[in-house]
Amino acid sequence: MRIISWNVNGIRAIEKKGFFDWLKKEDPDIIALNETKADPGQLSPNFINPVGTSYKSYWASAKKKGYSGVAIYSKVEPDNVRFLGVQEFDDEGRVLAADYKDFTLIAAYFPNSQDEGKRLGYKLGFNDAMLKFCKSIVKKGKHVILCGDYNVANTPIDLARPKQNENSAGYLPEERAWMDSFLAGGFTDTFRHFHPDQTGHYTWWSYMGQARAKNIGWRIDYHCVDKAFLPKVKSSIIRNEVQGSDHCPVEIEID
Repeated sequence: MRIISWNVNGIRAIEKKGFFDWLKKEDPDIIALNETKADPGQLSPNFINPVGTSYKSYWASAKKKGYSGVAIYSKVEPDNVRFLGVQEFDDEGRVLAADYKDFTLIAAYFPNSQDEGKRLGYKLGFNDAMLKFCKSIVKKGKHVILCGDYNVANTPIDLARPKQNENSAGYLPEERAWMDSFLAGGFTDTFRHFHPDQTGHYTWWSYMGQARAKNIGWRIDYHCVDKAFLPKVKSSIIRNEVQGSDHCPVEIEID
């Protein structure tokens, strides 16, 4: 089974760049999209059930129009789909959890802490709620795949210019400390599991200064799983050849 996660920075914008043709060609079993910036009621039927595919879609949208939002396109119908269950975060359409037979897939768009940490408190609250949510699923005997834009580069090798960004949103000490605690709490960053020391692998690049062409980027998009599920993960890769957004897709393959 192939599972892709991608921050598309607006699903209506990326649709105009050939997203649905790309989706049909790639044909993943599940794709989770972050930052959709749309409510299903604003979209044409092709966004809901893409023509020529067997995908069904599931949506979490922000109350604020054109903001945040996640979606899941899945060939296999989940047993259940739910939100995080915390209103202040669900109001921003940040989480969809789809329960399948062998695992729960959580599509998440983590908040940005913003300049000078203006939303750091909100983000850390979200992070703590997410950790509690993941642990509650594992406690019930289910496996977790938490995928999406975490909006944090965890270690110095996860961004091109760590020294220059020590006070930047996405690399603040508090954000990195939470990521460390999340991983210490029984979860694994699948990309680093397969590529522990490799540098130069990023998932987001600024639109400024030809950052993508120069590969001056950040790795802030992840697939993390509970440790008991890790043997099921066969690969974890970054699809940096795929254009259309300031992020690129990330992909895992599982048994």
